[in-house]
Amino acid sequence: MHDKYETLLIDSPGPWLLRVVLNRPDAANALNTQMGGDLLEVFSSIILDAGDTRCIVLTGAGDKAFCAGGDLSERDGMTDDAWRGQHAIFEQAFYAIMDCPVPVIAAVNGAAYGGGCEMALACDFAYAVPGARFALTEVTLGIMPGCGGTQNLPRAAGLRRAKEVLLTGTPFSAQDALGWGVINRICDAAALMPSALDTARRIAANAPLAVRQAKRSMNAGIETDLKAGLAIEVEAYNRLVPTEDRAEGVRSFNEKRKPKFSGR
Repeated sequence: MHDKYETLLIDSPGPWLLRVVLNRPDAANALNTQMGGDLLEVFSSIILDAGDTRCIVLTGAGDKAFCAGGDLSERDGMTDDAWRGQHAIFEQAFYAIMDCPVPVIAAVNGAAYGGGCEMALACDFAYAVPGARFALTEVTLGIMPGCGGTQNLPRAAGLRRAKEVLLTGTPFSAQDALGWGVINRICDAAALMPSALDTARRIAANAPLAVRQAKRSMNAGIETDLKAGLAIEVEAYNRLVPTEDRAEGVRSFNEKRKPKFSGR
């Protein structure tokens, strides 16, 4: 992972935290080919080696949009092959967000349309400002969601609700998103990032191996039946028994102090 990207701002707002900002505010942070490649590089590098990163917050620059979806000005006049090639980059970038071993929180600071909505859904959970609007409008443009929208929205909001949203292309509000399980919390604009970072710090203060195994167990288990899910859970649990952090957790509890988890 580099320090600088053409379409992203990367910083560490605290120990073990990484903040990734979609940085095309003049284009409503729309997803162009460069941004797709930048996101793919950042999240692929974390999959390969998370280093000391324990939680990530993903947001958009400015106060208007989280991400307006695919940049249609760049796509105007694209050949079919170029369109497919660009979308392959987008697909892999979104899959990398979903496969990220550490938790990813979306801080939705404005409109999240098309790929922007899919990006929020690709994160582990999301907070949003009251004025945020969400939509999967692809069918109004002759295409369909192709970066997880047809899979992640039904899992968050339920199949029948997702069908209504996806097949009409109708936008929905932050309040709707909260009620449907698409986001976890509505925060005033000034409180959005502090709230997301506060949650990120709480996650980062926990045993990182335990957090990763819990995330893996939930993501893998939800795709299967209960018995198989329980087997996945126990296998993940047993991986933690011989770790130094497990011993530190018990020791710190008995010594009545905060644990110092090392990730080992």
